[in-house]
Order: sequence, then structure tokens, then C-alpha cells
Amino acid sequence: MIAKMNKFSLLIYHKEYEGFLEKLRDLGVVHVEIHTNGEVDDSLQALLRKHSYYKNLLKEVTALDTAPAKAGSLPQSDLSAEAVDEQFEALKEHLQKLSAQRASLEKEIAQMEIWGEFDWKRVEALAENGYFIHFFACPERNFDEAWVDAYNAMVIQRKGGQCYFITVGKEPVVSVEAEAVRLPQASLSGLQDTCLAVKGEIEQEEAQLARFCASNKSVLESALIRLEEEIDLLKVKFGGEKKAAGALILLEGWAPEDSSDAVCALLDQEGVYYDMRPAGLEDDAPIKLKNNFVTRGFEALTKMYGMPDYGEFDPTPLLAPFYALFFGLCLGDAGYGVFLVLLGLYLKKKVSPSMAGMMNLLITLGVAATLVGALVGTFFGVELVKLDLPESVKRWMIVGKFGDTSYDMTMAFALMVGMVHLCFAMTVKAVCQTVRYGFIHSLSAWGWLLLVGGSVASATLHYLGVIPLDVFQLSLMVIGGVSAIGIYLLNNIRRNVFMNIGVGLWDTYNMATGLLGDLLSYLRLYALGLAGGMLGGVFNSLGMQLRDSMADVLWGIPGWICFGLIFVFGHTLNMALSCLSAYVHSIRLTFVEYFKNSGYDGRGTMYKPFSSVEKNNK
Repeated sequence: MIAKMNKFSLLIYHKEYEGFLEKLRDLGVVHVEIHTNGEVDDSLQALLRKHSYYKNLLKEVTALDTAPAKAGSLPQSDLSAEAVDEQFEALKEHLQKLSAQRASLEKEIAQMEIWGEFDWKRVEALAENGYFIHFFACPERNFDEAWVDAYNAMVIQRKGGQCYFITVGKEPVVSVEAEAVRLPQASLSGLQDTCLAVKGEIEQEEAQLARFCASNKSVLESALIRLEEEIDLLKVKFGGEKKAAGALILLEGWAPEDSSDAVCALLDQEGVYYDMRPAGLEDDAPIKLKNNFVTRGFEALTKMYGMPDYGEFDPTPLLAPFYALFFGLCLGDAGYGVFLVLLGLYLKKKVSPSMAGMMNLLITLGVAATLVGALVGTFFGVELVKLDLPESVKRWMIVGKFGDTSYDMTMAFALMVGMVHLCFAMTVKAVCQTVRYGFIHSLSAWGWLLLVGGSVASATLHYLGVIPLDVFQLSLMVIGGVSAIGIYLLNNIRRNVFMNIGVGLWDTYNMATGLLGDLLSYLRLYALGLAGGMLGGVFNSLGMQLRDSMADVLWGIPGWICFGLIFVFGHTLNMALSCLSAYVHSIRLTFVEYFKNSGYDGRGTMYKPFSSVEKNNK
């Protein structure tokens, strides 16, 4: 549900404004409205730029934090954020120079490996005695054998279509059609030793940089928190409206109904003139969701799409059971669901209190996957219907073919779930429009609900044999006639009837094409569950085959080890892929099919109280 809000309008004397804001922030329950007048404050812009810079710096430091995370192994840093930035850049610059030096050495080594190991001092000694050695390279097809006699040419290596050779003589060689090669004035072994030393230095510098990042990451995190608090304070400070030639400042904000007494007590204590009134449905009040511990974890999905308006409803309790059902159908395995429950219970004791809600969501989804997996008859890839279970248990499983058709029961069940979900969304839309705008202005929504929901209900009753064919046909005519009045004639009582008919025809086209596509989208529930179950069964079969093939080796122990490895690896991989698919596609069915047909926009403003960052994160 949506927490009820009260709106506060405050008048503060300008000299007491900053001190009052500090006390208001300490209270931490008022969502302050920021009024911009087009002016850009230089101090705020400077803080925003600094915050952006430190945020990027923290990302870089976090990425380089590869030091072992042992308790007490790293000293507490006493540096300031500016000093951390300066030293980090110096360490990074030194590491970049070493990396450039290593790249240069590796390039020189690659050059010298062609010519092999030789001593430059001997080359210089030959030059002093009048013998010059020149290094050349040319394409193999251009090498002239006459150069061997004319210039004492000696081929050193042929590689990559190139011929590398030297000439020895008392005269410089000028008429050879080859490229003179300039080599580094160091031996191959010397270059390799230097490169090895540089690599060792780089490893030391990388380790030092990783330790530095691990020790000082908290410094940047604290600096970011302080900057965010300063930014929030300045936004609120400049967000008030000046009144009475700047002597008074008007500040407006919202507080939850259960926190309003604390706000009033502060305002009375500070002697601030204020006005408080309950938020109306027409107000753009910030939204604070209040749900029980089961559905609270699903609030993350609502926030991901968008918060409702204050005059709307909280969709979280309505989407929670369907999302859990979709997740269970996509996962399609009771064994995987049990594992998720156990994993959630274990992690709930390890994670921070702020993450406990996500673990509750994981446990809830695990329970749903367990129940749905048992319903579709799969446990770690094993088909339960093939086991020796009581018939009273198997009777509840959705397995086999649907009636006399060739369609699987699970596929038909997925389509039935989809139809129920769409009809439920249309019901929500009709009810919400009635609450917000009145029944007379929501006749089109009720007409479509009657047409779709009534037709499905009548067809279901006829299929089950509850009503005969003639009653079914009569009910369809009545439903169609009544629905047409709301859809084509009274969809907007303020418009011309012919305009209403045109709009109704356009809505009919959209519903006919969109509703069918939406319904078929629910087949993904069947397809993903089937794929996960088949893949799990394949891993089981592979493990059993290996176990049977080694049944006579060392009493079958190696076979059981291979079976265990394949079982653990295969099902871990399958579970990870299935959970990812279940998460994504369940969100897709909720965000697209449900929210579209329920008329939910999600354009509300999230409740963000003016408070310290640490307090907001609790």
C-alpha cells in the first residue's frame, strides 16, 4: 500500500535558515520540494563536478582493488581524499611508464631474436680494423645470390617471406636493393634480462597499487558520502522561495502521516510558522510503499518500473503472487526451488540488514519454484510421474496431454495462467479508473473487461459441461451487446457519439491484435520450464551412462565420482541459466503484458527524505 502523506509549508527567517536545515536533516523524515528559479549556483556546480570526478575515481580504485581481503591485513589509511587522488595518479603514472618500457623492450627483443645472440663489442672491434658489418632485410624473391661473392653476404634467417642477411667488407655497401636494419645497441640476452627485471618491477608496482586501493577505497567512499550530503544541503538551501524581499524563505515538503507529529514538534520547538494538510489524490506527493515482509521484497520490481502516482494504487501486492508463479513455471524444478530456499536462508545470516529483504525475496521465489516444480513433476531433472509414487499424489501433477489433443498440459496451463493474468489486469484497470474518475467515465474499461472476461468465463463453463450450447451462445450475445454499449457508444460521454464509435473501432483493432500477442507471450513459461527440465534430464542421463560404463572399475567408485561431478556441474549451470531466464522473462510479462493492460504508468516520485546518506542507506 501507499503510505499517506502530509504536506508542510514552512516560513523561515533567512538568518535562521541554514541552522534550521541542519536540524531538519537530522530529523530525516521530510521530503523537500526543490524549486528552481533558473539560476545556477557556482558552489553547487563545483560540488557536482567534484562528486562526478570522485565517483569515477572510486570505480577505478575498486576495479584495481585485487589485494587479499584478510581482516586486519591492511592498515587504516589516514590520507585525505585529495592525497589519495594525488598518490593514486602518481602510482598509476609510474606503472604506465614501466608498461611502456616493457613494450619497447619486447619490441627490441623481437627484432634481435631474428639475428640471434652476438656481442656488439666484437662488431665494433671489426669496425676499428676496417671491416664493416651491415644488417639488411628484403623479400626472399629479391635476394640476389651474387651478393654472397660481391659483398660477403650471409643469410641469417628466412621468416615470414623476408630474408634477413648481413654483409662483411672493408667498403660500405650502397648498391644492395635491400632495406638497412637498425638494431638496438644491446645483446639479446641483455635485453631479455632487462625485460625480465622490468616485468618483476611491474608486478611489484601492481601489488603496491592494489594494496593502496584496498587501503584507501574507504577514504573515497567517505568523501563521496560527505559530498552527497553537501550537495543535498545546497539543493535544499537554494530550493526555497524567497518571500518578503528575501527576509523569509518558503520551504515546502512532505512527510509520512506517522512521522508528522515529530515534524510538528520540531517546528514548534524552533518557532517556525507552518501549515500542514493531508495530501489529496490530485497532489503530486512522493510515494512511500508499505508492505508486509512477504511482498516487501517485490517492491524492487515496482521501483524498477516506476512508482505509482499518489492517486493510484500500489501494484506490489498484486504483482507479487503472479511474479512468483511465473518464476516457478520458468524454473520448473522443485529441486532447484529447495536449493534457492536453503541458499536464501544461509545468505540471510551473512548479508547486511539492507540486503535481508532481497534474501526474503529469494526465499519466497524458492518456495514458489518448489511448489510449481512439484506441480509439473520435476525434481533435479527427474520426472516424478515416472517414479513409484501414490496415484493420489500424481493426480495433482500437471503432466501428459490436454484432453484428446497433442498439446502438453503444461502448455495449456501456461495459456490459462496468461488469460487469468490479463483478465486480472483489465479488472484492476477498470476498478482504478472507477475510483479515480467515477464509474460513468470508465465504461469503456468495464466493457472490455465484460467482453473478454465474460467470454472466457462462458466458454470455460460450457467446456466443463456446466451450461449447454444454447445457453452459451445466448450468453455470448448478451455479453457482446452490453459490452458494445460501453466500448462504442459511451467510452467518453463528453464526445460526439460518432467520434466514440470511431475510437471504439480503433480500440477494437488494438485489442484484437495486442491481446492475442500478449496471450501468446505466456507460452514462454512453458518453453523455458520445458527446456530447463530437459537439460537437467540430459545431465542425469550422461552421469548415469558414465557410472554404468565404469561399474566394474574399483567397485564402481570412479563411476559414482564422475556421476557426482556431472550432476553438480550440470545442474549448477542449468540452475544459473534457468534462474536468469526466470528472472528476466517474469519481469517482461509483468512490465509489458500486465502493466500495459492494467493502465499502470509508474510516473510517481519516490519518497526521498532530506537526511544524511548513512541514515538513508539503513
